[in-house]
Amino acid sequence: MKGAKPFRGWLRRPRPASPVQRLRLFCLPHAGGTPGLFRHLLPLLPDWIEPVLVCPPGREDRLNDPFHADLTSMADDLADAAAPLLAQPWALFGHSMGAALGFELALRSPRPPQHLFLSAREAPQHHRGGGVHRLDDAALGRELLRLGGTAPEILAMPELLALVLPAVRADYRLIETWDARPAGRVTCPISIFRGLDDPDLTEVEAKDWREWTSGPFHIQPFAGGHFYLLDDPAPVAAALVTALS
Repeated sequence: MKGAKPFRGWLRRPRPASPVQRLRLFCLPHAGGTPGLFRHLLPLLPDWIEPVLVCPPGREDRLNDPFHADLTSMADDLADAAAPLLAQPWALFGHSMGAALGFELALRSPRPPQHLFLSAREAPQHHRGGGVHRLDDAALGRELLRLGGTAPEILAMPELLALVLPAVRADYRLIETWDARPAGRVTCPISIFRGLDDPDLTEVEAKDWREWTSGPFHIQPFAGGHFYLLDDPAPVAAALVTALS
């Protein structure tokens, strides 16, 4: 994108700096995901929002960067990288694993976010752990197919799948072994975004995020499954803008 800042490290800032920008929206993808998850959402955001896309290790230009030992150390490193950008008003949209990582980031920031949008992730007290990260490559590929969100042509091409699966496996290990006892609650509003047909998130698991903020709490359902935001990003963008305006 013309005028965009270079792709390197944790953070991608695809929009050129502008005086109309008054809030940064950090966007954190799912396990194994890339900033590309948000590619259809970004054009729908108004100019006053500066999207900041988080790219964890092991993908895109970070393909050779080492994976983290646990989600806590990952959140610590992300907090260090993001610190210079958190001095101005900011909010966060985290999807699936990105919601857990985003909540941990919010707890580490001296300046609280204006809003947390946590998507497709059960509340910490319902954290299930699991053994997906221990599956063989074929079974892990079938899990990606079940959830959606990964292009079928990638799953059908062994050479592409070999590039994708290490980050997927590493991220599943991080989220499945996460010690889901965050150090506290946030004070900002939390909105839970949920696909009505998501097979991995019940209404109760979503509602119980209300225990993790002393501020306002809201659940926003959307048509679709675990990757509802890829099915139709327009209502997602509208909900973000309405809450942040």
